[in-house]
Amino acid sequence: MTLDLSRVSRTAILVVLLLLVAMGCAESKAAPEPTAAVDACRPPVKGFAVSNDADGNPLPKATTAPVTGTDPHTLTGPATATLTDHAIHPVASSAAPKLPVDVKSCDGKQVQVKDASRIIAVDLYGTLAEIVFSLGLGDKVVGRDTSTGFPEAAKLPKVTPSAHDLNAEAILSLDPTVVLTDKSIGPPEVIEQLRASGVPVIFFSDARTMDGMPSQIRAVAGALGVPERGEELVKRTSTEITSALALARSGGKPLRMTFLYVRGTAGVYLMSGPGSGADAMIKAIGGIDTGTDIGLDKSFVPLTSEALIRAQPEVIIVMTEGLKSVKGVDGLLKLPGLGQTPAGQHRRIIDMNDTELLGFGPRTGRTVAALAKAVYTP
Repeated sequence: MTLDLSRVSRTAILVVLLLLVAMGCAESKAAPEPTAAVDACRPPVKGFAVSNDADGNPLPKATTAPVTGTDPHTLTGPATATLTDHAIHPVASSAAPKLPVDVKSCDGKQVQVKDASRIIAVDLYGTLAEIVFSLGLGDKVVGRDTSTGFPEAAKLPKVTPSAHDLNAEAILSLDPTVVLTDKSIGPPEVIEQLRASGVPVIFFSDARTMDGMPSQIRAVAGALGVPERGEELVKRTSTEITSALALARSGGKPLRMTFLYVRGTAGVYLMSGPGSGADAMIKAIGGIDTGTDIGLDKSFVPLTSEALIRAQPEVIIVMTEGLKSVKGVDGLLKLPGLGQTPAGQHRRIIDMNDTELLGFGPRTGRTVAALAKAVYTP
């Protein structure tokens, strides 16, 4: 019997080729498929935690309790709203992120998140970072912005060394695998530089409202591959807000309240209106937002004495650092027109931490409770 070496060689080559093809198929089957696309700009949930639950279903109508205690219209003097607990409490779920995830960014870009091991979340209010930490992914965050002021993030390096402006070099030096942001922070050139460097950048909605909160949480959780953690956080946040709303004044004549954004060192003095976020917070504690009431058509407008006098606020709400920038209550009362309002005459100035007042993150229930206590407690 003679051995046909040429046939053996051809057979061996064929076997090797078949093995390589099989291995390639096995590898392609093993490669993870992206989950269903996540929309970073989900619509708000109307009436969230106020009249509807996390899915938009109507909540049972609560019975209005009779007004008791001191009439808030007779209170005088300033107060500071302070959270009883500043800490971030992650959700109980520890389900591993399911990646990759395809995301439709709010700026229209299609982004794929393959790795969430090194996260940077930045915006004007620190909301996105608060959500990431509350989802139990705080140990994956490698940098922070100036507004991320809760204790758990204090030791992280800042990527906004100059006020609220992002620094591309500072971000890239941290080797992020994904950056979460919105249009409240910039400049845009930094974002383009990050994307040109290959870093996935996702834009979320920059609206900060009660109704937008569940959508924001779900969008961030979905983009990071932990949607079930997002649902748990939405339900917990809804419960906490509902409980806090019970502390708001019910019945009786509501207080007229105005939020002022002031930065004395920069010469910035603004009055809030509809869509500012302050209007939602004022409504949550049972007040009338004067900016909306007098017909302002923008979220913030330059402050004028005429507008203040027309608004006649009984309470002025400001951020703590803003109050410091005008040298405290006495300095604020020097603003034109303020002395001709009930709030000015009775020194009813309520201040609250800059990173907590309008963040509308998972700690909002605590924010509402603290603000209500400062406004209604003698």
